[in-house]
Amino acid sequence: MTDASTTIAELRQLMASFVSERDWQPFHSPKNLAMALACEAAELMEHFLWMENAESRQRMMDPAQLAAVAEELADVLGVCLALANALNLDLSEAFRAKMARNLLKYPADKIRGRYRLEE
Repeated sequence: MTDASTTIAELRQLMASFVSERDWQPFHSPKNLAMALACEAAELMEHFLWMENAESRQRMMDPAQLAAVAEELADVLGVCLALANALNLDLSEAFRAKMARNLLKYPADKIRGRYRLEE
């Protein structure tokens, strides 16, 4: 299965089944999942701590390093899916709405090649 052939609904169901089989629903409050997301994101960030941008790109050329980062990124996604499940939130709808706001906030013709709009 690849990104091209897997739906978000399938991933959400995979996470829901994993949580249900372990009876973890009582622990999956929005607060706990938001905190877990921050923890998993921190574990992902550790792989790049104190590196320059070029070094971070170079390190990802090493298959073992890339695999370790992929595992942490999968943990982040898993917690995002669990949180969406706990909130009964449609991730596709939320993401598309946010991207529509981003298009207005960061017009391509004014932001291209910059990380923020000029003040």
